[in-house]
Amino acid sequence: MSDHHDQVAVRRAHAEDIPALVASSAALFAEDAGTRDATVDINWPLAEGAERFASGIDDPARLSLVADSEGEVIGHLVGTVAEGSAMRPAKIATLHSLYVRPAHRGTLTGARLVEAFLDWARQQGAQVAEVTAYAANADAIRFYERNGFAPHTLTLGQSL
Repeated sequence: MSDHHDQVAVRRAHAEDIPALVASSAALFAEDAGTRDATVDINWPLAEGAERFASGIDDPARLSLVADSEGEVIGHLVGTVAEGSAMRPAKIATLHSLYVRPAHRGTLTGARLVEAFLDWARQQGAQVAEVTAYAANADAIRFYERNGFAPHTLTLGQSL
């Protein structure tokens, strides 16, 4: 494992980080959904990402984090928190998107992003944190399990 994690700052994203967030999200879409889910438009981050990230920067129910290495964004995390419903009254924090550039994997950057997300979720009063991963993405599943997540539900699909 590399020692580069000391040089990486995990921080909330700012408006000037939006182009880097879009690029990081596009890389995630290409690598993950692009190889596992033909129903996902892998160009979505390039077409809609800037507007989506911009609208969430100041939203207290949304979190956009960047992993910054000497002024360069090398990864990101996006999450939300939502009030529960009558059926499921727990306040839920959802980790929607996490990406670390391949050259920076194995440096604890992803774990630090998750830790910051979980700290934020607790501060928001969330009782549960959730994340989804493609069943075929064994590396992602192992990563999330190492970071405290455990299987909870399983979604089965069928192409029509």
